[in-house]
Amino acid sequence: MDRLNGEKCRLRIRVAGIVQGVGFRPFVHGLASSLSLVGIVGNNHAGVFIEVEGSAGALEEFLGRLERDAPALAVIEHIEAEQIAPVGEDGFVIVPSQSGGERQTLVSPDTATCDDCLRELFDLADRRFRYPFINCTNCGPRFTIIRDVPYDRPFTTMAGFTMCEACEREYRNPQDRRFHAQPVCCPACGPSLRLLARDGTPIRGDPIDAAAGLLTAGKVVAVKGLGGYHLAVIATSEAAAAALRSRKHREDKPFAVMVRDVDTARALCDVGAEEERVLSTPRRPVVLLRRKPGAQVAPSVAPGNRYLGLILPYTPLHHLLADRLGTPFVLTSGNSSDEPIAYLDDDALERLGHIADAFLTHDRPIHMRTDDSVTRVVGNRERILRRSRGFAPEPAVLPAPLRRPVLACGAELKNTFCVAKDRRAFVSHHIGDLENYETLRAFRQGIEHFTRLFDVHPEVVAHDLHPEYLSTKYAMELVDLDTVAVQHHHAHVAACLAENGETGPVIGVAFDGLGLGTDGSMWGGEFLIADLVSFERVGHLQQLPMPGGAAAVKEPWRMAAVYLDAAFEGQPPSGLGVARSHENLWEQVLRVAHHGTNSPMTSSAGRLFDAIGAIVGVRGRVNYEGQAAVELEQLADPTETSTYRIALDGAEPFRLPGVDLVRAVVGDLQRGTDPRVVAARFHNGLGDAVVEACARVRGSTGLTSVALSGGVFQNVLFTARVSAGLGREGFRVLAHSRFPPNDGGISLGQAVVAGARDDAGML
Repeated sequence: MDRLNGEKCRLRIRVAGIVQGVGFRPFVHGLASSLSLVGIVGNNHAGVFIEVEGSAGALEEFLGRLERDAPALAVIEHIEAEQIAPVGEDGFVIVPSQSGGERQTLVSPDTATCDDCLRELFDLADRRFRYPFINCTNCGPRFTIIRDVPYDRPFTTMAGFTMCEACEREYRNPQDRRFHAQPVCCPACGPSLRLLARDGTPIRGDPIDAAAGLLTAGKVVAVKGLGGYHLAVIATSEAAAAALRSRKHREDKPFAVMVRDVDTARALCDVGAEEERVLSTPRRPVVLLRRKPGAQVAPSVAPGNRYLGLILPYTPLHHLLADRLGTPFVLTSGNSSDEPIAYLDDDALERLGHIADAFLTHDRPIHMRTDDSVTRVVGNRERILRRSRGFAPEPAVLPAPLRRPVLACGAELKNTFCVAKDRRAFVSHHIGDLENYETLRAFRQGIEHFTRLFDVHPEVVAHDLHPEYLSTKYAMELVDLDTVAVQHHHAHVAACLAENGETGPVIGVAFDGLGLGTDGSMWGGEFLIADLVSFERVGHLQQLPMPGGAAAVKEPWRMAAVYLDAAFEGQPPSGLGVARSHENLWEQVLRVAHHGTNSPMTSSAGRLFDAIGAIVGVRGRVNYEGQAAVELEQLADPTETSTYRIALDGAEPFRLPGVDLVRAVVGDLQRGTDPRVVAARFHNGLGDAVVEACARVRGSTGLTSVALSGGVFQNVLFTARVSAGLGREGFRVLAHSRFPPNDGGISLGQAVVAGARDDAGML
């Protein structure tokens, strides 16, 4: 703003961003008072409003420190200030929140217990000693308890708890850490903990001590967290972990493990400096870490996996339980396989009663169910694999403002949705796979909540090309909105562009499992020239049939059969283990593929990884999506630098023949090469082919930026090979970090494509 005029000046200031529920008003009050300024501060639909009066020098310092010294949880998008006439009141006060107007305020994610509250939690002299719901302006529940904005107690699930006099004094005292902390409470006035048997009857004794006793005895305990219920067992007990896996119907997919502190994490896994930082942030995600040889964890916690997903306590209840147990414990989503996490108490007792032996629960309602987030560190940079608690609902700031508000319905698997207006895109928490009624209901409820919370009234709805996705069917029900169909892999690349604040065009490399292409086949190994409006498919992996359709996803040996058949013209070498293991169905599956019966053509990179995994002997059948590819990556020797060659053809669009890799893999196996070396050479060979393909596209287009997206780029070994190769060739590489490269980022891509087409007058 212009230089202030006059001895005594007054400013009207508007602060936008995540500035409600993070102690911003108390911070402003303290800052103004320390500078002997007078005025007011309050919440409204747009964020925080301030009027502040005093000397020009003090006001200039106030403006500088307003952003520089803001509370740790605040995210300031912008500050607007204008000079107005002085009023001359006494003191500086926090005024009641203002309602009305179009909502523009943001909502803070849930935040892990801060150090100050943690000290009080274990302080015998503190009135909140061992109180499982201790919180302050710097920590505690936010997104999962908010029903409406502005973020004030009556609009949260704490509305039913009347503050006692002591809590009220803290809440009203500008010098107190709990000044205007909406969830503030204590044992005298706040939520209470209970331990219930699976039939709902109370279990006597201290709930935490009794729950710890049950866990130590090998029982399964359901624990109510911030965004829903988890299922817990002692991580060192094979019998308990195996029982949980059996009851939950989760055969192989790893469980997350909660550890008391970073030192405990180091005893189990290799923890670098960046990984320690990510583990310890207030977001508290599950972090994938390479496990140490001999780590004291039961085999059934993460069967055959070289990584463990570790998480530090993020609620007071978790801290108390971890302290009482003194040993790592599994903390996995409270659901049966493929269902959404349970978050309502009665529903949890009904749905989890056949899994859990007891329920450690409480009476603070959860308004919005939210799973834990999952991240890993790649190249000293955090990469999000599942974006949920701790991250949602922070918005992405779009490269350009939208002409009209947009709802993007996302993909079928790893679904998120996105509501967007102006320059903000609010990508939802992880919803899950839209394959059952409960998940679809969570999807619908989430959209209703987000559109109300952020005052988004969509005029455009975006969806995937696939007509059978439940998210597409939902979009088609919205007959009053303009609809935009966005091709799956274009959405992947557009999400990467949006996250990096770019509009393109770029060379987009979209490698994933499956997505319907514009030609009716199933794409998944794509090279695109793309911007936010449109794309051109300039290359792809070789297309082959998927015998049995969805069955080929669950049984990678089927893709091995068609790749071997194509690579060796119907005469694959004898003695291959994958053929012997499935010889009773081998010829039948190939006949189905040749006839095209229920065998859609696909260029999927994910299916190529499946085929190689089956040929190398990793597995012929999977129990969760991408399992063969995950285990193939873990098999690969990361020190192996030699590679296989792929000969790009001269067609337009060009093809990368996966059969070249298959022939090289089989040749090495027949020569007795270590499968770990074979797996590594496959990763290297496909990675080098991607670099060569991008160089070809650059030669014809002049484009020098490459956007990498799709679930295959969760593979650290492959991504590192591709990124390093592109860097050596002088490319600028755009990758995901704040949003997942998998289908969890699709909704963001759909939203920005729909907005760009709307702005271009294409709707």
